[in-house]
Amino acid sequence: MFELTRLPGPGALRAARPEGRAPSFSGFRGWSSARKMKSYQKLTTAVPQPAACGLEEEGAAPKAACRGKLAPWWVGSGLLVAAVLLSAVTVWVLRQVSRGWHVPAPPPKCLLVPESHRFDCYPETRVVVTQELCESRGCCFIETPLPAGGKRGVPWCFYPRDFPSYALQSLNQSALGMVGRLVRRQKAYYPRDIETLRLDVEFETDTRLHLKITDAANPRYEVPLEVPQATKRAENPIYSVELSRDPFGVLLRRRATGTVLLNTTVAPLIFADQFLQISTALPSPFLYGLGEHRSSLLHSLDWSTLTLWARDVSPAESFNLYGAHPFYLVMEQGGDAHGVFLLNSNAMEVALQPAPALTWRTIGGVLDFYIFLGPDPNMVIQQYQQVIGFPAMPPLWGLGFHLCRWGYGSSNETWQTVKALRNYQIPQDAQWNDIDYMNGYRDFTFDPEKFASLPSLVEDLHKHGQRYVMILDPGISSTNPHGSYWPFDEGLRRGLFINTTQGQPLIGQVWPGFTAFADFSNQDTHQWWLENLQRFHAQVPFDGLWIDMNEPSNFLDGSEDGCPPGDLESPPYMPAVLGDSLSAKTVCVSAKQSISVHYNLHNLYGLMEAKATASALVQIRGKRPLVISRSTFPSQGRYSGHWLGDNRSQWKDMYYSIPGLLSFSLFGIPLVGADICGFSGSTSEELCTRWTQLGAFYPFARNHNTQNEKAQDPTAFSPAARTAMKDVLLTRYSLLPFLYTLFHRAHLQGDTVARPLFFEFPQDVTTYGMDRQFLWGRGLLVTPVLEPGADSVMGYFPRGVWYDFYTGSSVNSSGETLKMSAPLDHLNLHVREGAILPTQKPGITTEASRGNPLRLIVALSQSATAWGDLFWDDGESLDTFERGSYSYLVFNVTQNIFTSTVLHASAEATYVTIDTLRIFGVRERPNKVILNGQEKPFSYLDPQVLTVSNLGLSLSQGFSLRWL
Repeated sequence: MFELTRLPGPGALRAARPEGRAPSFSGFRGWSSARKMKSYQKLTTAVPQPAACGLEEEGAAPKAACRGKLAPWWVGSGLLVAAVLLSAVTVWVLRQVSRGWHVPAPPPKCLLVPESHRFDCYPETRVVVTQELCESRGCCFIETPLPAGGKRGVPWCFYPRDFPSYALQSLNQSALGMVGRLVRRQKAYYPRDIETLRLDVEFETDTRLHLKITDAANPRYEVPLEVPQATKRAENPIYSVELSRDPFGVLLRRRATGTVLLNTTVAPLIFADQFLQISTALPSPFLYGLGEHRSSLLHSLDWSTLTLWARDVSPAESFNLYGAHPFYLVMEQGGDAHGVFLLNSNAMEVALQPAPALTWRTIGGVLDFYIFLGPDPNMVIQQYQQVIGFPAMPPLWGLGFHLCRWGYGSSNETWQTVKALRNYQIPQDAQWNDIDYMNGYRDFTFDPEKFASLPSLVEDLHKHGQRYVMILDPGISSTNPHGSYWPFDEGLRRGLFINTTQGQPLIGQVWPGFTAFADFSNQDTHQWWLENLQRFHAQVPFDGLWIDMNEPSNFLDGSEDGCPPGDLESPPYMPAVLGDSLSAKTVCVSAKQSISVHYNLHNLYGLMEAKATASALVQIRGKRPLVISRSTFPSQGRYSGHWLGDNRSQWKDMYYSIPGLLSFSLFGIPLVGADICGFSGSTSEELCTRWTQLGAFYPFARNHNTQNEKAQDPTAFSPAARTAMKDVLLTRYSLLPFLYTLFHRAHLQGDTVARPLFFEFPQDVTTYGMDRQFLWGRGLLVTPVLEPGADSVMGYFPRGVWYDFYTGSSVNSSGETLKMSAPLDHLNLHVREGAILPTQKPGITTEASRGNPLRLIVALSQSATAWGDLFWDDGESLDTFERGSYSYLVFNVTQNIFTSTVLHASAEATYVTIDTLRIFGVRERPNKVILNGQEKPFSYLDPQVLTVSNLGLSLSQGFSLRWL
């Protein structure tokens, strides 16, 4: 069970002296500042009202207007300052006495800063920060006890409140908001700091604010991501923006509540060529996102630092992993939510501290922020995806069960595994192969001996309504005799590889040995990639592609010749990346790509490869592509899904998969899952059974295994375990109409598929830390067993009625944790009151299931109402919604009448019937049931479940059913 302890409110730490509160920008009339605002504001969500100066624009000549406030506020502030200072001095004195009393007392301005509000002035890792080093930067130095376990704690070196920053020199209206000029009068301590910055504040929509800070004089690298261009200023924003003049800062408020969402005056802004830093107060400690990392869903703000730099490493709790997602979501007091996206692809880190507060540090590009005001968490994610793009609609077969392993050894052994699953009637839609299918681990080849029957295997899969997916790596073998390996020869001839600073292909080492790396920032590379895939597809007609090793991964650090010296390889500030080098186990960051240096593009590599791969699949097959990528970046959901990497066959890895898939739901990549049963290490029958139960509810469900371990597909276990796995996979297949509809809603408007509980229950603070359960959409609650030896499971039920998915028995929860029976063959699933789930009689492939009758499950609310919908098309054609080639139905229950309304119809719907209606929560046995005016037989059984079967209704026809 998760227990929340409310942190001390920042209101206890009011400003030490009068600090400015700028008037709100109502219609952006001018700008405002704090009078003599030389000290940084403390982290408050209720900013005091001191003397203030406002400037109202009147043509080109702004006119100043000041007003002052005195007494009793000053008296209170003075008393508070004295109390805080006395307390701080007392603590410091006691510490020094215990150490022998020999260190000079820090200046009062340093003692005045509470520990939780100390922003790190010397964040460099692997440096012993001394008082001399710290004070050379003009910062405060106070030693504090180190936390146990080598964790970072309170910074010893931190900014005083009067540390020099930028000042807002001018501000003018623009078509979308305001344009300002920021000036730094005193140089910062990183080289090549930029003295004059341009500030753009754009009120793009009523719920989206765009803040951008960049060099006023010189162009800088910016992420080549297509984002919407606003054409007019928002008319009724639900936020207000206040700017402080000196030091410069932004305060962003939610109008409805007054909550301060951003307060960047808490620490100095630094903008040097290779070090950009900005901090903000947070309105609460409930923060999510900032991937890719292995952690709980709710981040700890206890002095943790999250590094964003794509890296090939087996997931571990403290490392930067495969992708970079500089986006966070915060739950505010009262249940509102907001999100912040920093559109920056350089290496960065985000430092969290218990104030609560957050600091962005990046080593290139610009500070390009989008802030999404929600106000509920679902809307925040929708608004985020309005900027980065909505995810692609996957093919229906992509939502089936996938099976893979590294080490089948041959196509015949792969084939035997497929046949074994068919023999036991275990659902499977796609068979995959890892790198062992290749000839010498070279892309676009297959082993002519061990995998000679691969074309026949793929033909057999297609005959059985199944699909084939194989792996590809971006490293292209460079050591073959000239003329013997077209992919390298042609890529070299066209100049399509990443180059060294000397203009020659950078050579690293991956599975085939020495390799060159495709430069996917070059559009010509996309054409070459397509041609390679076309040539291979003519031999092996694959259906989907698995792109791995695309951080890009390199078994060497940089290249076979190392990396040249310079500020790119050794920047003035090195984020806390695994390996302490940007080129550790990847290519040199000084390497040249078509549109920039790798230093800027590294985190985009997987995205660019996914874009090329999805495009190639569309051109080759003319159908919806299925691409699964290891490295990801914002907007990747438009082109691919993601699996969570090389996990281990351990119980904790199974648990961590849940916050992993929920985080990627926040990142706009709904097609996500982990390797079911674990990739490395040896699984157990119990673990694999429990993991298959959980994995059956990953949006992307694939069992994958490493070489030299025992098989872990469902046929490898005892009859009891095999049956349990088969049953839960059949349950998944029965729910595919519901899951497919959720993906349609994700594609159409950015809804999440796998969903944290707090998304649906934002008023219930108990849900904020829950990541051992999750929802499909708004209506289906999944409570897996995540511990060995268990025959029961604890699950939280938010307020309302919840129905057992299998039986319809109900629990009316006031918001409580319940213990449920969970034998090894059972996964607890519950349907939320008011939901209608479209299900289907399952087949062993999605193709077989598609023609089966539908079964609708209705979960009545306490007011006897329910709602649901169904999106239906052919499952694989391109742009069916955009072309109108789909059916969309809405189901509704009110006053004992079930209504199916066809809002859009296509020919596909005429082939499918609705056979059964099961209604949970019918409190009394009906006397009769009437369908379209005709009486129908029915059954009514405890626990209050009404079932009407043999309906035989075409999906393309609306109908109504009434019980009396």
